[in-house]
Amino acid sequence: MDWVKIIHILCVMGWMTSIFAVPRALIYWKREHARLGEFGPLGDLTIRLYRFSAGLAVIALITGLGLAQYWQWAPWIHLKIALVALLALHYVWTGKLVMRARRGEFRESDLFLRIFNEISVVGVIAILWVVVAKPF
Repeated sequence: MDWVKIIHILCVMGWMTSIFAVPRALIYWKREHARLGEFGPLGDLTIRLYRFSAGLAVIALITGLGLAQYWQWAPWIHLKIALVALLALHYVWTGKLVMRARRGEFRESDLFLRIFNEISVVGVIAILWVVVAKPF
């Protein structure tokens, strides 16, 4: 079971990289698009990062469900899964922003994207608290 935990943690770390980096990259991509007037290298990098992390998220989900089964679905796991589901919705929303940006549509302000980015940080802190504290 230790290998499952290791794989889970590694994949979560990779997924978190995207969750934290892509909204910030959208800010810089928006500026690059305004400067170049076209799709540039930052857009390509942002799309690749988002897509790569999707696979990591799937592996994290599978290993996480395996761990939940191993821990006999302890009550705190239900809260963790609910918080992870909210983070996954944030990730899907980020994907919609990326696909719109790919078409050259940048509707959100830099401020919105910064706040959007920080929401994920709060979500991750909540998940970490549940995992460490196991409140029930």
